[in-house]
Amino acid sequence: MNRVMHSTKLQFENGRGARLSALLDRPRDGKITAYAIFSHCFTCNKLYKGIRNICQVLCAHGIAVLRFDFTGLGESEGDFTDTTFSDNIQDIIMAARFMETHFEAPSLMIGHSLGGAATLAAAAQVTSCRAVVTIASPSEPAHVLDHFPELRAVIESKGEAGIRVGGIDYMVNRRFVEDLDGCDLGAAIEKLGRALLILHSPQDKTVDIVNAARIFSRACHPKSFVSLDRADHLMMDRKDAAYAGEVIAAWSAPYVEGVE
Repeated sequence: MNRVMHSTKLQFENGRGARLSALLDRPRDGKITAYAIFSHCFTCNKLYKGIRNICQVLCAHGIAVLRFDFTGLGESEGDFTDTTFSDNIQDIIMAARFMETHFEAPSLMIGHSLGGAATLAAAAQVTSCRAVVTIASPSEPAHVLDHFPELRAVIESKGEAGIRVGGIDYMVNRRFVEDLDGCDLGAAIEKLGRALLILHSPQDKTVDIVNAARIFSRACHPKSFVSLDRADHLMMDRKDAAYAGEVIAAWSAPYVEGVE
């Protein structure tokens, strides 16, 4: 039994009426100082060990976290093939509205990898958000296509293509690629208007740390960068996730605790 975190299963609807699966992690002692949203990486889900371990540390510091599965992933409804990066952004916004209606509007938004890029794009539309955290995130969402060098050619020829991530096969289509290419994340970063913390490992082999430098250079102050030295992209080592959680809790406190 987790001694600091109590998790409750929840559901909320995305913009098209599909039910998205979520967990609300709350401190067991009931003392909540802030509410946060955690958005997972490309083709991941809310149950990834690194995410859970980070949320556990945040709960120990009084931060309740809603972690959810994007449309078509994990336990959420919908067809992943029909989703785009813009749909991920909309999922985050709907998660924030759900929290505002049923609990408390989120003052902290956290995203891992492509989920971090989506969080950067969504934050401006969540008025309650005061601070944003990215973990191992690309500076442009189209970065994900670099891992599938044949993808563009196959989609150009057939309209859709299969990809394999973590031993699981997925289908993506032309709309998915065009949406990634059409996103100007740099402009969203420049207009973020929230405190920003960038966490990234110099050893990350999935998203090179140069992406962190690009995000940092485009963002306005207040902004901070902390190196997750020796951590892997998925934060699978409990110590790395715990460190990230401690940094997030300490850094975010001046921005999110006691927000009216």
